[in-house]
Amino acid sequence: MAMILSAEDDIEVVAHAHDGLHAVEQAAAHRPDVVLMDIRMPRLDGLDALRLINRPGTLNPPKVVIVTTFDDDAYLNQAIEAGACGFILKDSGPRLLTEAIRAAASGDALVSPSLTLRLLRRHTGPGAITRGTGAPAQPLTPPLTPREQEVVVLLADGLTNAEIASALSISTGTVKTHLSNVQGKLAARNRVEIAAWAWRNRLGGVVG
Repeated sequence: MAMILSAEDDIEVVAHAHDGLHAVEQAAAHRPDVVLMDIRMPRLDGLDALRLINRPGTLNPPKVVIVTTFDDDAYLNQAIEAGACGFILKDSGPRLLTEAIRAAASGDALVSPSLTLRLLRRHTGPGAITRGTGAPAQPLTPPLTPREQEVVVLLADGLTNAEIASALSISTGTVKTHLSNVQGKLAARNRVEIAAWAWRNRLGGVVG
């Protein structure tokens, strides 16, 4: 994983940790922008390490992205409640991993698509997760532009920014601009809340 990240021009790996307690110590010593944390580790598991990193009174704690093999809703919920800025499965591939790191560094959150869809099913209610009919269940307030709606629909289907850019033949930077505009219009804290809004409004193409 460190080799993959070191090949990215805008990512620098500053430290490694061999267990959860060491991770907390390394985070305090190096003050990185982002910490990648597994769930199960010796001495201190990743969730407890996350809570220590985000403990009250900590000045500018790093953003923590959970990277694990455990496809478990309970772990996801605990991680989000403890302040994780991402939850990625290890089999998601290097592109999603690097995008999760960049999202966390910019104050956003990214969750593996399969987990995002399950999360949305649980939190948006059974009436809001059927496939859209091409029109929202009610007028969109505030209104989104047609391109913003296209971006939101693809995001809610679990696509990354790079995949959305490819699908719409636009640049990744343009996707980020659209999502930033949408986030402002919806007063959403992150992309998960944008996706939840799309599901509640049953935008066309959102998979139920």
